[in-house]
This record gives sequence, structure tokens and C-alpha cells, in this order.
Amino acid sequence: MDKIFIEDLLIRGVIGVSERERASKQDIVVSVVMYANIRKGAETDDIQYCVNYRTVAKAIIAHVESTARYTVEALANDIAAICLDMPGVEKVEVKVEKPGAVRFSRSVGVEITREKQDGK
Repeated sequence: MDKIFIEDLLIRGVIGVSERERASKQDIVVSVVMYANIRKGAETDDIQYCVNYRTVAKAIIAHVESTARYTVEALANDIAAICLDMPGVEKVEVKVEKPGAVRFSRSVGVEITREKQDGK
């Protein structure tokens, strides 16, 4: 499988369990690695045979900006489902971070891996 990646997509959204966290949008950093066979796209130089990372990024941004999740785990799972819905994507690795959420830490978050046969 080939890899298509988007690194450090900075999005503003509501995430967290405390009232303070839910009162206003905060920075959320998302990175994804999608696995797909892009050989035909490489051979033909035709975008219809590629995973369009711009389309994926727009879908992720729209979701994060419009939802208000309590946990980064749930948000990561949402993002994995978005990626797996893209034509050709068979597997995805998603990393969701909350910069500055823990004192003295640059960032905290989760990384998950999902495949189409995982039930979505």
C-alpha cells in the first residue's frame, strides 16, 4: 500500500470535558496517513485515480469546526471514518493533539489506526 499524508493540520474547534474547555474554540492539530493503491494515478497522472488530500483536508476541517467532542479519542475516530469514506482508502492512521492542554507539555493526544474491515 502507498501512503498519502497530511501533517499538522491546525484547526480551531471545541473539545474537552470542562466548562472552560467547552466555552471557546481551541487549537487542535490533526495528522493523517492514508493507505491506498495509487499506482494507476501515478501511471496516468490523473487525479481521479488518486486520493485527493485537499478534499480530505476540507472534510476534516469542516467536521472539527462543526462538532464539539468531549474526547480526542472520539474525534480521532470521527476523522478515521471520514478518511475511510474516501475512494480507495483502505487504512488510516490518525493523530489528534491538543497543544498546551497539559502544563509543561508541548502537546497531548492520541493516535489510532483503523481499516475498512474494522467495521468502518
